[in-house]
Amino acid sequence: MCGIIGSIGHKKVVNDVLIHGLKRLEYRGYDSAGLAVLTTDGLKVVKRKGKVTELEGDQTTQKIDGNIGIAHTRWATHGEPNEINSHPHTDCAGKIAVVHNGIIENFYALKMMLVNEGHKFKSETDTEVLAHLVEKFYKDDLEEAVTRSLKLVEGAFGIAVIREGEDRIVVARRGSPIILGVGHKKMYVASDAPAVLAHTKKVIYLNDNEIASLYEDSYTIKDLKGKKVVNDIHEIKWSLEEIEKGGFEHFMLKEMHEQPDAIANALRGRISGEKVKLTVRFKSKNIKRIVIVACGTSWHAGLIGRYILEKMTGIPVSVEYASEFRYRDPIVDSRTLVIAISQSGETADTLAAVLEAKRKGAKTLGIINTVGSTISREVDSGVFLHAGPEIGVASTKAFSCQVTTLVLLAIHICQDLDKSVSPDIAQSLVKLPGLIREVIADRKKIQSISKKYQKYTDFLYLGRGINFPVALEGALKLKEISYIHAEGYPAGEMKHGPIAMIDPNLPSVFITPDDDSYEKTLSNMQEIKARQGKIIAITSIEDEKLTKLADDVILVPNVPAEISPIINNIPLQFLAYYIATAKGINVDQPRNLAKSVTVE
Repeated sequence: MCGIIGSIGHKKVVNDVLIHGLKRLEYRGYDSAGLAVLTTDGLKVVKRKGKVTELEGDQTTQKIDGNIGIAHTRWATHGEPNEINSHPHTDCAGKIAVVHNGIIENFYALKMMLVNEGHKFKSETDTEVLAHLVEKFYKDDLEEAVTRSLKLVEGAFGIAVIREGEDRIVVARRGSPIILGVGHKKMYVASDAPAVLAHTKKVIYLNDNEIASLYEDSYTIKDLKGKKVVNDIHEIKWSLEEIEKGGFEHFMLKEMHEQPDAIANALRGRISGEKVKLTVRFKSKNIKRIVIVACGTSWHAGLIGRYILEKMTGIPVSVEYASEFRYRDPIVDSRTLVIAISQSGETADTLAAVLEAKRKGAKTLGIINTVGSTISREVDSGVFLHAGPEIGVASTKAFSCQVTTLVLLAIHICQDLDKSVSPDIAQSLVKLPGLIREVIADRKKIQSISKKYQKYTDFLYLGRGINFPVALEGALKLKEISYIHAEGYPAGEMKHGPIAMIDPNLPSVFITPDDDSYEKTLSNMQEIKARQGKIIAITSIEDEKLTKLADDVILVPNVPAEISPIINNIPLQFLAYYIATAKGINVDQPRNLAKSVTVE
């Protein structure tokens, strides 16, 4: 995987569409980049290791002229990042080019079959088998050849294919997102909307096991059995300006600053006074158990959601790694609500968990940021975050909106069950955007603190209760963007092992709100201090005891426990950001990571 862009109809497709689109998608994958264009002299392919700028600056790229082309930014799954393994991949004759997101699970068997038939392979990738399969089946009809090829494929794919002598692009998907962009006498294909927003806001979301042929002024969509299908045209609500950096040094920094507005959008139209209104297709009285499935940062939001939902609704909640859910025969039924949390709505593991839950008869609900995404179409009900595009690989504003939405959901269920809810929770949600602005306004102090800790190689993040997952999320952010080893732990568990690591070279970050566990957390701080460990405290209380224990204190507004994880996480985002940038790391594109993980 990771980013696909293609177009037909532009006279100079390389500069007009492909390079620009690749730059829009570089947050998804950046090990290497490549493009293929149909020219009057045949198929031309250029591939380069590294950033898109390496491809853009190549003299060969600049000389290519044509109006049909496909391109790809890669995040390696099979084979190391280099020019040979970069996409597009071609057939033996160099007439067919394929770009692909996903994983071909039976690629080795297919490759051996093709090798035995005389096909010559150049790369270590699974994708190359697609080019050779299309070559094998091609009989003057590219769509037919692609269809026959995909019937042999096991696994996930989002592909775009071109061939000499064919004035079209053939695209298909199964388990990996593909959108079609509809322009005036121009058509586009992409793995994500930002790649086409400069040209059109009209998009079609391809469904699993669908194949499309794109021409200059038309398109057709069929299922893999050859039956024509009609998919709705959607209008993208985001503007190009919304995905620009807007004067910020990084998308991540911009998105951290956008959190007050993002949360306001997540609340808009859903909360009035103490009442919450969500459009969902389940009756709370019929739900006896809730299972949350998610990955990464969304999983941390789910852990916080467990505390909120159980405490407020009284319904038992479990939180599962989506990547493990379907592999252990999960026990769910019609009385189970499975909540899938995913920023992109395309996370392969989370999608697989949703499909498994549906197969077993569970009710499904998606908490998703991307309208039209696969998970949003598969779940019974969806609650969109409305956070706007999140380009930075490390999730910030989406996480805050996910937790906000989980609080809304808890209140909604309580209303359905006629359970009382403290009015302070709803009131604090409404005030939340302003409170987060207060924390952001204190970022210079956080930056100053970060300078003292940028040379350390290990960190410990500690929290209790509902703020233990905040410790996990804070540690993850530091790992993701600064490459510093960090571990999140329940503060009470620290003396059951991790305390052995404490010395002056291991700073500890405590999430220490003014709650029932405050005194217990101070005791944990004393244990760290006794062993000469450095302490950074995130707290909502001005207390001399804490000030004496902590080397650095970051004060945040005091809010109800259900809201506190959102507030407490903001300083941790900035701490990780400033430590990473001080080390000279591009936080928008941390090594080895991709924004949307569309393979299992």
